[in-house]
Amino acid sequence: MASTTIDSKVFGCLFSTDKMREIFSDRSLVQKWLDTEAALAKAQGELGVIPKEKADEINANANANLIDLAAVGENYKSSITMVPLLKEFKKILPGNAGEYVHWGATSQDIVDTGLVLQMRDAYDVICEDMKICQKHTLNLVKKYRNTIMCGRTHVIHALPITLGYKVAVWADELGRDIQRLEEIKKRVFVGEMAGAVGTLASQPKKGLETQKRMMEILRLGIPTIAWHVARDNQAEFVSTLAICAGTLGKIAHEILTLQRTEILELEEPFFMGKIGSSTMPHKRNPQVVEDIIAVCRSVRSIAPSIVESMVSENERDWGCFLTEWEAIPRACHLLGAALEKSKDVLQHLIVYPKHMEKNLYKLRGLMMSECVMMHLAPKLGRMTAHSIVYRCCMKAYEEESQMKDALKNEPEVRKDFTDEEIDRMLDPHNYIGYAPQFADRVLAKYGVE
Repeated sequence: MASTTIDSKVFGCLFSTDKMREIFSDRSLVQKWLDTEAALAKAQGELGVIPKEKADEINANANANLIDLAAVGENYKSSITMVPLLKEFKKILPGNAGEYVHWGATSQDIVDTGLVLQMRDAYDVICEDMKICQKHTLNLVKKYRNTIMCGRTHVIHALPITLGYKVAVWADELGRDIQRLEEIKKRVFVGEMAGAVGTLASQPKKGLETQKRMMEILRLGIPTIAWHVARDNQAEFVSTLAICAGTLGKIAHEILTLQRTEILELEEPFFMGKIGSSTMPHKRNPQVVEDIIAVCRSVRSIAPSIVESMVSENERDWGCFLTEWEAIPRACHLLGAALEKSKDVLQHLIVYPKHMEKNLYKLRGLMMSECVMMHLAPKLGRMTAHSIVYRCCMKAYEEESQMKDALKNEPEVRKDFTDEEIDRMLDPHNYIGYAPQFADRVLAKYGVE
C-alpha cells in the first residue's frame, strides 16, 4: 500500500508521473545496480581479470525480475551495503559465478553508479518535456506577437506590452534552462569504480582498464578520480532542476495572477466536467497551475539539502549522501509532475484578447503617463514634464477622472498640444516600443520563422 503522495493511488497524479515512478521504482533501482555489476564483470571478463564464462553468466542473469526484492529490503535492515543484493543475486547464478560478482568493487561504487543511471533516465524525460514546454511558448509568441495588453510592475499597470513579448520572456528563460541542462550532462553522468577509499588498490592489475571499459559499457563518463565524498555533481544536478522549477513556477504564477476574476486575460485549460468547487458550481479555479506552483516550490526546497550533503567526512560518509537517495528521486518526481502539467497548460492556454483590450483603459489613461512626459520633455525639460504629468496623474487618480481631462486643464499642456495630439499620446496602441521586435528576436534565436 502506498504511503507517500508520490506513490498514492489518490494523490499520485499531482506529485509524479508514471514515467518517473517507473524510473525510480524498486525494480528499476535494483536493475541499475545489476547493470553496474554486469558491466564490471563484462569488462573484467574481457580483460581476463575474471573468467570470461563467469562474466557471461553474470550478464545473462542480471535481471531484476529474477531477484527477490522483498528479501533485499529485509536484509537492508541490517546492512546498507551491496551485501543484501549480492546474497540474492548469488542465489540465481549457476555454479560459482556468484563468487566473481562485485570483484574489487566497494558498495558505494555500485550505489553511486546506479543512482547516476537513474538520474540519466529522469534527465532524458525532463529535457524532452522542457523542450516541449518551450515549443508551446514559442507558438504563443508567434500567435500573439501583436496582441496588446497591460504591462505591470509591482502588480500595478505600467506601460503597454504585447502578450507575445510577455511569453517571449518565458520562452527565452526556458531556453536558458535547457542550455543549463545540456551543459551539466558531461559533468553529472560520470560513473564510479574506485574501491574502498578510491585508490583501486583491490585491482592492482588492469584496474584502470577495467574502469574505462566498464564506463564505456554503461555509456558514462570516466571519473578522473574517485568522487565518493565529492558530491558537487549531484548538487549541481538538483540545483539545475531547482532553477527549472523556478521558471515553471514563475510562469504558472503569472497565469494564476492573470486568471483573477478582475483581470481574466489568461486562463488555464478548461473542459466540461472539470470541477472547481464542491459547493460553488460557478468556480473555474486555476487548480492545475496552483499544483505546478506547489510542486515547484518543493523542488526548490530540496536543492539546499543536496548542497548540504557535499560536506562529507574523510574518504567515505554515508551519513551525508544517504540524503541523495531520498531527495534526488523526489526532486525528479515533483519536477516531472510540474512538467507534465505545464505542457498541457501552455499548449491549451485560454487567451482573452478582448479582456486585455478592456483592461488597457482601467486607469482611464494614467498608464500612458510616460508617453505624455516624453512628449512634453523636449519642450519643457524632463523634470519639469515629470512634475506636470505627476500633478495631472494624481488629480485624475484621486478624482477617478480621465487623464485626458486633467491634461486639457493644464495650461502648459494646452499651449503646446492639440486635442488630437493628446489623444494620440494616450492611445496605448501607439506605445508598445519594440515589443514585437523583441518577440521576433526570441523566435529567431530558437529557429522559429
